[in-house]
Amino acid sequence: MTDQPRICLQTRFQGLWLPLVTPFRDGELDEPSLRRLVRHYADGPVDGLILAATSGEGMTLGIDELEQLVGTVRSELAEARPTLPICLGLSGASTQKLRDALDETAAWPIDGYLIASPYYTRPSQRGLVQHFNALADHAAWPIVLYNIPYRTAVNLSNETLLQLAEHPNIIGIKDCSADRGQSIEFLRRRPSGFRVLTGEDAQYFDALTDGADGAILLSAHIETELFASVRTLLKQGDRDAALARWQSISELTNLLFAEPSPAPAKYWLARTGLIDSAEVRLPMVEVGAELAARLDREIGRRTPQLLRRA
Repeated sequence: MTDQPRICLQTRFQGLWLPLVTPFRDGELDEPSLRRLVRHYADGPVDGLILAATSGEGMTLGIDELEQLVGTVRSELAEARPTLPICLGLSGASTQKLRDALDETAAWPIDGYLIASPYYTRPSQRGLVQHFNALADHAAWPIVLYNIPYRTAVNLSNETLLQLAEHPNIIGIKDCSADRGQSIEFLRRRPSGFRVLTGEDAQYFDALTDGADGAILLSAHIETELFASVRTLLKQGDRDAALARWQSISELTNLLFAEPSPAPAKYWLARTGLIDSAEVRLPMVEVGAELAARLDREIGRRTPQLLRRA
């Protein structure tokens, strides 16, 4: 893959990041739709992209598809916003297999990794420290931790996070602990420069007011400008305007997670023409008829001119 300017991820990991969905068509990666998505969001107020994480159905992608995904996104960004940073999502229960994945992707045109805690195995906190330190020692690119215990069955405690934050190659966290008290405590104790972005769409406003540096939001595929403006208004000190803006979009976060993500968001994007198909890969399934009707009503209310004929 082609060389690219090196981005300082620690500096750039803030603001509104998009965990980009991966479009499929007839079982294959839909490259024309992917390019359309990248062009669309590169023109908006997005500060970075996460590829092949939960929203991108990364666990269903083979290594060749991952490479195609990264290469396509980077080549499209070269025409639009060449300095927009990219993080590649990785997950797994084996430290050695993840080390192998780091080796396979080391020369890819990315700027960092988003790595979730090991799932299913439920290691101890001491095991988590050793796991992530081993990966950070080995990685060619900086690592962002991904704490999402309701998916992995293990929580990164604040004491563990503080230990990991000392590693120079671990620069931040996507916080999906779903425990506001834990998040606030870590924000208070985190070392200077260590970035915290929430991944809880419904807690976006609260996380920003608590001091988070930004967010990684599936919901921001829709009404991207409004989501970005919430943070902008808060930074300007206009909390009332930010709250009003948040209240205008907060129900979207419930609608887009009414069935397992990213199926609802893909349905919306397909119905408004950004991608050609709402296809997801098993064990995910497309939205049911009842939710589809609710989504159509909301699309019709927000952007009736974009709603495609069924």
